[in-house]
Amino acid sequence: MIATVAEIPSTNAALLARLGGGELLNEGDWLVADRQTAGRGRAGRSWSDGFGNFMGSTVVQLRGADPLPQTLALVTGLAAHQAVMALAPRLSDLRLKWPNDLLVGEAKLAGILLERHANAVVVGIGVNLAQAPDVPDRKTASLSGLGYAIARDAFATELADRFADALARWHLGEWPLLREQWLARALPTGTLVSVKDRDQGTIIGAFGGIDEDGVALMRLADGSVRAIHAGDIEMVGSHASGG
Repeated sequence: MIATVAEIPSTNAALLARLGGGELLNEGDWLVADRQTAGRGRAGRSWSDGFGNFMGSTVVQLRGADPLPQTLALVTGLAAHQAVMALAPRLSDLRLKWPNDLLVGEAKLAGILLERHANAVVVGIGVNLAQAPDVPDRKTASLSGLGYAIARDAFATELADRFADALARWHLGEWPLLREQWLARALPTGTLVSVKDRDQGTIIGAFGGIDEDGVALMRLADGSVRAIHAGDIEMVGSHASGG
């Protein structure tokens, strides 16, 4: 079921509040907003909505035999990538960036935010269908601006179907295959990237894919490989004004 609302502060926050109130939310149900007044991304960043864009959230109920919850962000990205390509099949250079973005070239097309409450994970997705938000120091893109007029509701249906399929496979233990499918759509290994380290500042290296637990790998200039457990990997040179 896909429920829509005209305006809401945040679809993620609404589902988290319902979970906090003891409500049982079913997998496969979505809350989609025409507008969000307090949408947010990772690390507390604000993310402007843009009318006509997709802004929606759903819930995953964790089970004892599931893969590591951190891999859900990657599975969600895979489903979002598949949904975009199903409706914009000639779109070129659409890539997944660890852990939670879809890029067209160097421009952000979509983002994902996962928030956990007890044994449930709220999965929020924002996709620039109609408008590319003006984000300081970050390139953004929209499918409309790339020549694809995709209705929000059509995209919501496609995404819900793709996510349901990927989630079922994840619950069934197919993470190794999902990981390979994610890697096939990710930034190519060897892409020059940077990450901000709390202790060492900005570290630059070559993207080395992800390990079996979904942790990003970076090959440094001295040949060593560094595991990136948290933070945002950025393509070197991708931070520029524009929209």
